[in-house]
Amino acid sequence: MQPTIQRDYSLAELNLEKTLGSRGTENDRKAIPVIDLSDFHERKQEITEQLWAAAIEVGFFQVTHHDIALTDINKAFQFSEQFFSLPITEKEQYPLKDGLNAGWEFQAQVRPSTGTADRKESYQITRPHMTELWPEESESPSAIAGFQSFLLSFEHQCWQLGMNILSCFADKLGFTSDFFRNAHNWQADDYQSTLRLLHYLPMEGKPAPGIWRAGAHTDFDCLTMVFQKAGQGGLQACPGKDSNSQLEWTNVVPKEGVITCNIGDMLMRWSDDQLKSTLHRVRMPQPDENQGSRYSMAFFCQANRNEVIQGPKKKYQAITAADYLQQRIKANF
Repeated sequence: MQPTIQRDYSLAELNLEKTLGSRGTENDRKAIPVIDLSDFHERKQEITEQLWAAAIEVGFFQVTHHDIALTDINKAFQFSEQFFSLPITEKEQYPLKDGLNAGWEFQAQVRPSTGTADRKESYQITRPHMTELWPEESESPSAIAGFQSFLLSFEHQCWQLGMNILSCFADKLGFTSDFFRNAHNWQADDYQSTLRLLHYLPMEGKPAPGIWRAGAHTDFDCLTMVFQKAGQGGLQACPGKDSNSQLEWTNVVPKEGVITCNIGDMLMRWSDDQLKSTLHRVRMPQPDENQGSRYSMAFFCQANRNEVIQGPKKKYQAITAADYLQQRIKANF
């Protein structure tokens, strides 16, 4: 049975987003923490404390020595650029499936914060819903050899890293270490974590006021992991989402091989608001910056549809991940 969709932005984080279309101020005073994940299992207690501090104070952090090879990251970017370079008529063969985070969309995401479409296109991979959405080996002009097999392998590497990070938060919240791993079971039919390939469009003249590559928002999920390309900046975070007065945005500088992570609303709710889901956006490039395309990739750790979200202190009413995610998707597409 399909969940009932509330269309009035009933969740508090959506009501906040509707007020955030202004530019605010920019400074780099609050640095994004960088956390070394090397020897993860041997150093888990130390890493857990660093992750927890970053998550409750900033909501954003970057990880290094994370075991996803730079060659694999670069190959995933190559496949992404191949796909987005296809003619629109070819990409239209793989349309985004309504409410399922699978397939291609072009400027379809409208943020509550701006009311305007993000200046981007994306291709989303959610394992159970990819039938007829792969530009794989075929007679079609859109065939990209090896696309499906490699990106599914890359998606699984992202999942494994995400589950390691989430196990640290599970420990601090008093859950079992494998709590979030079980809640994001990639072999289940109701799996809904997503790998999203992103292409932010090149500049064409001076942008109109209120136009963003991605308007200010918080993420729907438990944990987001973002891969950026060096020299293609624009991602900004705004630590402290509880007030929309005097918003101050910090640049999240892209670095080769470094993965930028942020807490999402789903985990903030699951933690009874102990962990901070932080506002972020992708601004348009300045006149002295690269005016061409910007590519990034994001992996969204989203709990399986039938999982029930409720924190250990039961601050909020229980809600299934399916109902929660549908409310967010309907408000943004």
